Amino acid sequence: MTLDQQTSPDKKAAPETADAPGDTGLEHFGYKQTLDRSIGKFASFAAGVSYISILTGTFQMFYFGYGTAGPAYLWSIPLVFVGQLMIALCFMELAAKYPIAGSVYNWSKALGTKVVGWSAGWMILTASIVTLAAVVLAIDATMPRIWSGFRIIGSHNLLEVSPSNAVLLGAILIVLTTVINALGVRLMTLINSVGVFVELCAAVVIIIVLACNIKRTPALLFHTNGYGAGVPGGFLTLFLIASIASAYIMYGFDTASSLGEETREPRKTAPTAIFRAVLSSCVLGGGILTLAVLATPDLTDPELANKAGGLQYVIESVLNGSWGKVFMVTLTVAISVCALSVHTAAIRIAFAMARDNALPFGEKLASVHPKYQTPIVPAVTIGALAIAILVMNVNQPTIFTIVTSIAVVMIYISYLLVTGPMLVQRFRGNWPPADLKAEGYFTMGRWGFVVNILAVVWGIGMGLNVAWPRPEVYGEGWYNTWGAFIYIGIIAGVGLIWYYTVGRRSIGTLRSHASESVEQAEPDAMATPGPEGI
Repeated sequence: MTLDQQTSPDKKAAPETADAPGDTGLEHFGYKQTLDRSIGKFASFAAGVSYISILTGTFQMFYFGYGTAGPAYLWSIPLVFVGQLMIALCFMELAAKYPIAGSVYNWSKALGTKVVGWSAGWMILTASIVTLAAVVLAIDATMPRIWSGFRIIGSHNLLEVSPSNAVLLGAILIVLTTVINALGVRLMTLINSVGVFVELCAAVVIIIVLACNIKRTPALLFHTNGYGAGVPGGFLTLFLIASIASAYIMYGFDTASSLGEETREPRKTAPTAIFRAVLSSCVLGGGILTLAVLATPDLTDPELANKAGGLQYVIESVLNGSWGKVFMVTLTVAISVCALSVHTAAIRIAFAMARDNALPFGEKLASVHPKYQTPIVPAVTIGALAIAILVMNVNQPTIFTIVTSIAVVMIYISYLLVTGPMLVQRFRGNWPPADLKAEGYFTMGRWGFVVNILAVVWGIGMGLNVAWPRPEVYGEGWYNTWGAFIYIGIIAGVGLIWYYTVGRRSIGTLRSHASESVEQAEPDAMATPGPEGI
């Protein structure tokens, strides 16, 4: 039995309707079109790129990677790129078949069991909220460098970290992304597309400027430069830790497909956008980091490994004066649109789960504003939760590293809950669907098995690497060192308790979102909200 022949309520195929025309992927899930389909090719690409955010990721994590393993840590960039490309290629096939809101959730639901699909959605939803909290923390490393008045709380020495100020500025940024997302996808994509264009131009300019100021040859990248001496496992131990910096740069590319219900010609547009987002993050991000190491005035300067210094310090040292401030403005734009894109992706995941009644208060979370055609309640809820994460960690100096690492692990888990079931379907002969090749959509063909296996192996390996209990990442004390396992275990446990006690009895497409053909064919499969809204 193939995927399209399965008959569970949330997988049953529905014929084309005016609300959900063919070639959109909606017909396979029985949903009607409720979101505003207005996103073009560049905006779709921009959504994936802004989530990855070349400048945000490289500038946030350079200090950690360089401080841990030195210049040679840069080899983790091509390593992570190859691994993430394996996952991206699998996602490109899925996006060609199902370009749908809450992509990872719906893909996992279509490929696996109901609990696997729900678990994937729960993991990536919570990971996206955590990621939003992590991204906005970077704003404190740029805005005070533009004007010292932005350091509202804490030391006015910009080479010192101010966690409280980072939380304050981050919370303000989240409020702005909430308002923009609530006002509709057209405004969001306009701001996001302009921001991404500025970011890409800035990345190219930075590469050119750094290339013109190179002070040493690439030979130092082929040596450990003394890093790893006296450490159990040597340089490899430090390299694996430092690779977390590169892992943080290259995820979130599935956002292009998560906006599929709002994209024109999504089955063609989304796969291409995913590939371009991953490739550009590696080429531009890797280029900036490599040239920064070759151009920095002093490789032994302790500020290179200082979170308040890092890559920002390198750029200011190379550019000097007002040009450094101009770049800080572009970096602030990049961080802002990254936060906007992460928030947008989280909203689509929450919306996708809610219309299946797979979250508490599903009917409210799945409601679409009649004027703006966007889910406003998830926008506000996710913004409030991200701010709460910031406030709870306001006095933690290692907040960024901990929050970032946990977000990366949860993303890898959610991706595994897609690539794993996808591999099972390949072994059963159910994937890829025949229509992908027949209709000219993206498919890996005979390479699919190999790529899918590598995607699963990579996901398991890198997920364990990031989660591994290390004081260098999570801090001292067992409750911090084992933080990834503890916090993710709690999140997964709370979610599964809700699922098995309440959720699994209520999950089913809400009447307000079911296509007319499915509602008429299977009225008993439709979920009706109870007094608790679930």
